[in-house]
Amino acid sequence: MVKVHVLGVALDAEGQHIILLKPVRDAPGAGRVLPIWIGEQEATSTLFALGGDKPPRPLTHDLMKTLVESLGAHIERVDVTRIADGTFYAEITLVTPRGPLILDARPSDSVALAVRTEAPLFVADEVLEEAGIPAELVETVSVEEDALDEFKKFLDDVDPEDFQG
Repeated sequence: MVKVHVLGVALDAEGQHIILLKPVRDAPGAGRVLPIWIGEQEATSTLFALGGDKPPRPLTHDLMKTLVESLGAHIERVDVTRIADGTFYAEITLVTPRGPLILDARPSDSVALAVRTEAPLFVADEVLEEAGIPAELVETVSVEEDALDEFKKFLDDVDPEDFQG
């Protein structure tokens, strides 16, 4: 397992959200970055947490954090464990009053929760090797202040009815 940090949240050429994970040991522009495609809600949640901002109402990952803490547990770590047929898999390790508990989870939710709880993030070496891309290809597209401000403005102006199907 390789310890990583969230380099940022970006959009691909088709406007899909991607979370970018980079090994903490690698210098800027060096090594590999793991792009994981995530949904808009998970991107929003992660961006709020990365920016240290509080949404007007708790988001799902805020609720998850509160539930875990209310039960006397904490997130020990998050692991992106494997990739199969283009789907990433993750595990959240909880420390509970009754002992450790490992939960199967989507990487998008796991990362959003880890950022909120400051839990360490890890990626399996094989996953980084198989799905990682050269860092110099993406480090210039990681989230910058202007992009974050623009996204926050969108959130301020969005109507919940816009998301009804």
